[in-house]
Amino acid sequence: MLRPDWSAPVGALCSTRAGGVSTAPWAGLNLGDAVGDDPAAVAENRRRFASWLEGARPVWMRQVHGTRVLHLTPSEPHDLDAEPPEADAAWTDARGLACVVQVADCMPVLLAAADGRAVAAAHAGWRGLAAGVLESTLAALREGAGVPPSQVDAWIGPCIGPRRFEVGPDVLAALGEHAPSGTRSAFLSRPRPDGSPRWLADLPALARARLQAAGARSIAGGAWCTADDGSRFFSYRRDGVTGRMAAAVWRR
Repeated sequence: MLRPDWSAPVGALCSTRAGGVSTAPWAGLNLGDAVGDDPAAVAENRRRFASWLEGARPVWMRQVHGTRVLHLTPSEPHDLDAEPPEADAAWTDARGLACVVQVADCMPVLLAAADGRAVAAAHAGWRGLAAGVLESTLAALREGAGVPPSQVDAWIGPCIGPRRFEVGPDVLAALGEHAPSGTRSAFLSRPRPDGSPRWLADLPALARARLQAAGARSIAGGAWCTADDGSRFFSYRRDGVTGRMAAAVWRR
């Protein structure tokens, strides 16, 4: 597993393929329950994942590449057997609950108040990034827990890297329309042999720029490419049918 290299006094980690019971093409610790894997294998993988969270209970979401931020509280049922809530980010200032996002090329972004009083996790693919899921999550921490972005540490987990994320004009326009100034270098022109325009996009760089523009205190991570490292990471773009990793953060 990976752990954020930050100073926030909270629990946080991101799974890899290692340590699970699923077989190919989901081989390893597949935590996705909607990708065709054996439900019993997924349940065992999730049990193992939960055992790493120091007693915090993972709250899973049905991710839709949007910007809704779920507030996790002890008073909400969050029944593990019920239909998961539809959202792409979650925050909490309660102990005993872990904010969790699933990924297989999209960015998992973990956020924590510098003093540990609140935490959040966001699922940031290009659609969510363009729509403002990171800004929405920082706003939820500010409005709900009184934590301004200047007191928030961020960590970007493994995602598809800038050498592998090829995009067309539509994605370039979506990501660039509201991007902070100075992010043009995050797009490298790489036309196809037939001359059709394509670019290689640097998602971690775009996420850093957005977090910095929103005032985040410090930003770490973003150094792993899921598509390049098949031994450690699931990648939807590389494999099509594949599993999901998960990143989690919780209050200690």
